[in-house]
Amino acid sequence: MNTRQVQNPETQVPKTPQMNERDFLNDMLTTEKYMTLSYSVFLHEASNQPLYQDMMNIFTETQNCQRDLYNLMFKKGWYKLEAADPQKLQQTYQQFQGYTSQFPYQGNQLQ
Repeated sequence: MNTRQVQNPETQVPKTPQMNERDFLNDMLTTEKYMTLSYSVFLHEASNQPLYQDMMNIFTETQNCQRDLYNLMFKKGWYKLEAADPQKLQQTYQQFQGYTSQFPYQGNQLQ
């Protein structure tokens, strides 16, 4: 096993042509990700406040569902991550920290 991977022990599922629990959860997770992305685009462009608020509530519910599915898949070992290299993290942090000097209104917050 790759020591850079973060993963729980994998729950075994039958390998058959039919969809199994893992396949269904993966399909649901992909759908929820697509829906949150689409709702996000809508929210950026909505001009009607009551409609915006209704969609924001739906977006939040969908985002929470997506997170629950992700957590379940990770718990079952069906979603693995690669651990970040601490040196690369530090380099990236320093790179973006340097960009802050290019921001307008240094030290001023919009009120």
